Amino acid sequence: MYYPYFRGKQFELVLLRERAEFIAANQINPIIELVKDNPSSVQRILSKLVEYGAKFTVVINPLYGELKGEQTKIMSFIESFVPPDYGNISLGYIVNPDTDMQHLRQTLDNGTRDNFSIIHYGYADGQRLSAETNDCRRVKTHIFIDNYTSKLYQRHFRRDHVQRVLIRDGFRRTRNEDYPPNEHFSDLHITYIDENMDGFGDFSIVGDEYREAGGPAYAIAIHFTYLNAEEDMFIMHFISKRTGSPVDPAGKFLEAVEKLVIELDRHGTLLFCSDACHEYKLLFEKSHFPGLGYAKKLSMQHHLELLADFLNRH
Repeated sequence: MYYPYFRGKQFELVLLRERAEFIAANQINPIIELVKDNPSSVQRILSKLVEYGAKFTVVINPLYGELKGEQTKIMSFIESFVPPDYGNISLGYIVNPDTDMQHLRQTLDNGTRDNFSIIHYGYADGQRLSAETNDCRRVKTHIFIDNYTSKLYQRHFRRDHVQRVLIRDGFRRTRNEDYPPNEHFSDLHITYIDENMDGFGDFSIVGDEYREAGGPAYAIAIHFTYLNAEEDMFIMHFISKRTGSPVDPAGKFLEAVEKLVIELDRHGTLLFCSDACHEYKLLFEKSHFPGLGYAKKLSMQHHLELLADFLNRH
């Protein structure tokens, strides 16, 4: 199963809400780290995922944003918007160097839900954490963030009937104008079994680094993942022609989209023809700029559709 990690910004939540039925039908279990204190938005996304019976994980102790340190408030969202008998939700608890083991144990012992996921994000003492959690039947999944957990650390959490998931950040952040046309993204969708994992995930085309907002864009970049002949995953970066000043983002967006459309129409292209591709083509035909957030949502949608197609074929 595929576990994409979302940090709950506006267009990420819109994507999850709009594609809830698709997510439920395609072996996708999104991990949602809420970063905005917006109850109505949270209600819409959780209710829609529940409506279609999707599996999903909500982080109850986020590292970033307006809800950092607001575990009680997040739990109240869940209790208000997710029926108590809904079995496809998991409560995600991040363990990192600042984790209070007593608080973790209290959360596991006192929670009203029976499905917890431990998200390993740099906690050092795997042996101690294993001793504290392996006897808790509520812990159903261990999610390891690559580069924050070693293979030796991960070995402590092998247990029958407990899922293990590896998440790897395949997106390299740089200035938009500095992206190469093409680079490797990840092979984890193929090799996670070799890693002795039951599932895999990533941070889509956004990356693990959290930013509240970006600065002025001197260049506009559209990021599109694809699979090569061996089904290894790469990513193309379509960059606007103009990169020298922050003016005219709408025009620069159309410059980048034109490059994408040319590639989509090229005979022999490796780009998967997703629903998001069709929408990008319509935007180009209408010379319409929907905003950078919406454009990023489309590229994230394409990534979901690409991996769903891979999973369905395998």
